[in-house]
Amino acid sequence: MALNKEKEMVIKQVITEDYAVYNGDSMEVIPELIEDKSIHLSVYSPPFFDLYQYSSSPRDMSNCKSYEGFMENYEFLVKEISRITMPGRHSIVHCMDIPIKGGNGFIDYPGDIISMHAKHDLVYSGRRCVWKEPYRIARRTMSIGLKHAQVIKDASICNVAGADYILDFRKKGDSDPPISHSKGFSEYSGSNPPPQDLVDKYSGWEDNRTNRLSHWIFRHLASSVWMDINIDSVLAYKAARGSDEEKHVCPLQLDVIDRCIDYWSNPGEIVLTPFMGVGSEVYSAISKGRRGIGIELKETYFNQAIRNLKHAKDRYLKTQGDLFAKENSDTEPASTHKFRTCKRKEEINYKEGGIKLNHCNLGWDLTMSVEEKVDRCNRCFYYSAN
Repeated sequence: MALNKEKEMVIKQVITEDYAVYNGDSMEVIPELIEDKSIHLSVYSPPFFDLYQYSSSPRDMSNCKSYEGFMENYEFLVKEISRITMPGRHSIVHCMDIPIKGGNGFIDYPGDIISMHAKHDLVYSGRRCVWKEPYRIARRTMSIGLKHAQVIKDASICNVAGADYILDFRKKGDSDPPISHSKGFSEYSGSNPPPQDLVDKYSGWEDNRTNRLSHWIFRHLASSVWMDINIDSVLAYKAARGSDEEKHVCPLQLDVIDRCIDYWSNPGEIVLTPFMGVGSEVYSAISKGRRGIGIELKETYFNQAIRNLKHAKDRYLKTQGDLFAKENSDTEPASTHKFRTCKRKEEINYKEGGIKLNHCNLGWDLTMSVEEKVDRCNRCFYYSAN
């Protein structure tokens, strides 16, 4: 009987020096492909139970029949995130309170996420609140509770233009290497940029203690409320929407992702997103001089991500020059890390078993025998037996 695990787990993959992206289920791809303590930072927005339908796939967490079942599935991923995250490094989760249908309150989704991470050595280290403009939310959601006419009529059923929350979790242990900003911050992502006089005077300033531009940026990053996130700072996504979606789905804002990557990672390090969508986190990682790993279940989103990622290096070059320049980092770059991939460069025949395998370069050594290569491939999902 023919076996084809690749067909089950990964539909497509694109591997470059800058990123590895997989069209598959993160619940399956991460255990198979991501090594222990190999990820410097993860940034992602998990599915929101009963709020959006992202796809019709039974593997889509958003299609769970109950919130309890949804959280049970999510916890499997959190355990994997803990396993692959380096000690002392961070996992950043974008979420929000989930409105209960019928206007019967909210599910404290952020609170449940915090409790779940605590069970798996991921220490809750605070949250940033992303402010949303009430009128804009009222127009988008058509919520009666956000209409001015309703507060005039009866304010008892009025509600709130719920914020987004950026939850920060740190893996127990010490960070080695440290996340070092030896020259401070020089770039800011948001709709209210630093005062021009600070930019003019302190750009390229060598003394981080007296660099007032860096101090200004840091105070905004460390603030518990992010007031100036540009809601429209998103990658192209409309072409990726499928007919099986119930509601409009908008990617996470680049302003949010850029801040997280600037703050919690060094140049050259690896940023993971298990729910890649149209590629926002990987795009930001590349454009910030990092490397990205993204996993996306929905094929139309994955295809749009590939189109978006073609422009990521251009964004970096516009602001920082050579993609591999690491002059602002005092740490060893992580760019020597080899992404796990099957490049299908050649085929080998294992005569005794009659197995024909595609070449998988998960650390192959030129001195390895055919039998050793077969054994290596049998522990990878990129193979087929005839």
